[in-house]
Amino acid sequence: MKEITLHKQWIIKAPIEDVFKIMTDFENFPKHFPKVAQSLRITKREGNYIEIDAIAKSFGRKLSVKMKTHILPGKGFISDNDSPDFGTSGHEELLLSEVDEGTLIDYTYRVSIHKKWLRTVATPLIRWYSMKYWEKAVIDELKKALER
Repeated sequence: MKEITLHKQWIIKAPIEDVFKIMTDFENFPKHFPKVAQSLRITKREGNYIEIDAIAKSFGRKLSVKMKTHILPGKGFISDNDSPDFGTSGHEELLLSEVDEGTLIDYTYRVSIHKKWLRTVATPLIRWYSMKYWEKAVIDELKKALER
């Protein structure tokens, strides 16, 4: 299998505007989410479209990632990401909607592993570990910052 789809939803007990503000503040991702982002630099900006060079943290490694991201005002973002260091590319969607309890985050990441040898090893690890780690490193930090 070449493509893996990761999907999960969470509720943050905070207004959608507050969640959107942090989740689209890419320049400050390393400050907000240091377990997954070492650095991000916006290399191009045209309205709600941005290109980002990032150093991400994943599986105990630092990996370069190029992101082509469309910010959806008040609703989240969609990004196509490429990590040549790890041999992956992906399509990421972080969509926000209001619910009675606060804000629903609907997160989907479709990742393609380009190296056949890595696919064998990484597929079960990515399926099992990635969303659990992302929840701990991003969602839990977001809850700490916004929920009172």
